[in-house]
Amino acid sequence: MELLYFAWVREKMGRGGERVAPPAEVETVAQLIAWLRARGAVEDAALADSARLRAAVDQVFVGLDASIKGAREVALFPPVTGG
Repeated sequence: MELLYFAWVREKMGRGGERVAPPAEVETVAQLIAWLRARGAVEDAALADSARLRAAVDQVFVGLDASIKGAREVALFPPVTGG
């Protein structure tokens, strides 16, 4: 699956995205974040505060409890504000 990172998530990760193949037991966005955090110190620090993260699966905004099974793309980003 393709992962995309935006705003401060991108800055902290040091990249705008990557291609990953999480293990089969990783079934939700929250589990994906936990799996990513376990990969290393950069990922752990960048994704430590999951309450500040939002996600989209295949370009649809979802909660962190949403399934990623069959997803081609997952995007992680901070809450969006505007005016």
